[in-house]
Amino acid sequence: MDKIEIEPTKSSPFVRFDPDDGVMEIGGESYPENSHEFFAPLMAWIAEFLDSKPGSAVLRVTLTYMNTSSTKYMIDILDRLEAAHGAGTPVRVEWYCDADNERTMGTVEELQEDFAMPFDVIPQEF
Repeated sequence: MDKIEIEPTKSSPFVRFDPDDGVMEIGGESYPENSHEFFAPLMAWIAEFLDSKPGSAVLRVTLTYMNTSSTKYMIDILDRLEAAHGAGTPVRVEWYCDADNERTMGTVEELQEDFAMPFDVIPQEF
């Protein structure tokens, strides 16, 4: 299984998914013109990775902005991780949020409440 590395653009986030250490990182701004085209390969990679029964998986998110369709795909990613957690895979989410943006912090904290897997909301300065 190959590592995914995507450099950020004006409207799409950086992505680094590494099967060797189980860390999936996504950050920056996410409002690609075609969200399906951007996220479909990431969803396929995550499914293949989790189906391989990894020792652990960590999703590290540092998104500063997501449009509605990107939010939908991030929820799909979280759902897939939650399913893996329920099946016994050690999964953890680390979502770094702008400490000064109460709306973003609130949105991510609401997401956190929907999942049983370890899910840390970490305030930081952007």
